[in-house]
Amino acid sequence: MPRFKFPNGVVVELMKGDITTLEVDAIVNAANPYLEHGGGVAGAIVRRGGWMIQEESREWVKKHGPVPVGGVAVTGAGRLKARYIIHTVGPRCGIEPIEKLNDAVVNSLRKAEELNIVSIAFPAISTGVFGCPYDEAARIMAKAIRREAPGLRSVRLIIICLYDDEAFNVFSGVFNEELKEFKESKD
Repeated sequence: MPRFKFPNGVVVELMKGDITTLEVDAIVNAANPYLEHGGGVAGAIVRRGGWMIQEESREWVKKHGPVPVGGVAVTGAGRLKARYIIHTVGPRCGIEPIEKLNDAVVNSLRKAEELNIVSIAFPAISTGVFGCPYDEAARIMAKAIRREAPGLRSVRLIIICLYDDEAFNVFSGVFNEELKEFKESKD
């Protein structure tokens, strides 16, 4: 499991697994603008965490309107082991610029700081039905984390949780390249 440690103590870990089972303060949901939890990570969050997450998401949209690409919304986490779900809307590749993924990651980390969150888990945002290639998404996410991590005060652990072997292998390769000077040895 690739692990990186920044000088200020922030740790970034990549793991393969189901993000809905993690015991972290916040799970990032790869959301659509209307926070409808149909499939992918969003669907899995509601299946495991309960319908109350969908209801709270709909209330958020009624009150604030659709979440813009790169924007965030926060709800409770229902029956998940997390305290919060930070819903972020990544770009739909071929429709919005993939660079908007940077905003989704940065705004999620900044919202985590506002909430005094210590641990946060991200999926491979925009790589499912939004169609972004793993390598490009991984590079943007790694660079965004690299820029934001030195300024984080409450967030100490950032997990990138990848559902399958292909995503894990591609993200691991990119993060090993982009964050190589922060890589912890396995000794």
